Amino acid sequence: MIVVKNITKTFGARKAVDNVSFTVNEGENVVFLGTSGCGKTTLLKMINRLLDPDSGEIWIDGHRIVDQRPEDLRKKIGYVFQNTGLFPHYTIEENIGTVPRLLGWDKARKAARVSDLMEKLHLPPDQYRSAYPHELSGGQQQRVGIARALAAYPPILLMDEPFGALDPITRASVRKDFKQLDELRSKTIVLVTHDVQEAFELADRIVLLDKGKIVQQGTPDELLFEPAGDYVRDFFEEQRFQLEAGRIGATDYPALIRAFDHFRKRQH
Repeated sequence: MIVVKNITKTFGARKAVDNVSFTVNEGENVVFLGTSGCGKTTLLKMINRLLDPDSGEIWIDGHRIVDQRPEDLRKKIGYVFQNTGLFPHYTIEENIGTVPRLLGWDKARKAARVSDLMEKLHLPPDQYRSAYPHELSGGQQQRVGIARALAAYPPILLMDEPFGALDPITRASVRKDFKQLDELRSKTIVLVTHDVQEAFELADRIVLLDKGKIVQQGTPDELLFEPAGDYVRDFFEEQRFQLEAGRIGATDYPALIRAFDHFRKRQH
């Protein structure tokens, strides 16, 4: 569905993204993982033309995105921002209904869709429909941001550190509700995070970036158990025990013991 070919983006003398290529298959959840400044958000923004690359091409469903007007492209791609990006002077209903309104949906259809998403994301419509963003908690605002991104049934969902600004308890709650949304099963999702546990929890495939380049891409198990080099191995080292224990079956006692022994050795 998404094909990125030899993309490069430079800011001044710094290459934020350096000759990157990858493919995201239809219905796949791909996570861009890496430290701050590695290029993951820049790469995400180029997929829906919030930024244009200096060189290279991006194709979606067999069409080059540069051959489409940015506003037309974005109507088919949901985008969730780290800090919600809600319109402060719009009500919650108006925020969620932004893209359906631009697409010309009638009032009844738009209202029904808003109510449905608010219910699914635990925002009772009667209580919050007419509220404004500043009246909601951070977790509630992020739920509104997710609802807005999903409102017009986009086949692609881009998410830039969607849970990063939340406290740990709220973050876990919002992430749990996000994972349980039934309509995500038909979505192609590209998510940016620096949170290793989050990447392993949500990804079908992880793209690990460093200094604008892809260091390794593969399933969580491939990156954890078959690292391409020292950088990949070291990147996961601090959380290796938790990650390995999470990937190993609860009845695989020998593997669990090996993971625990490895963890103990690191402590000494």
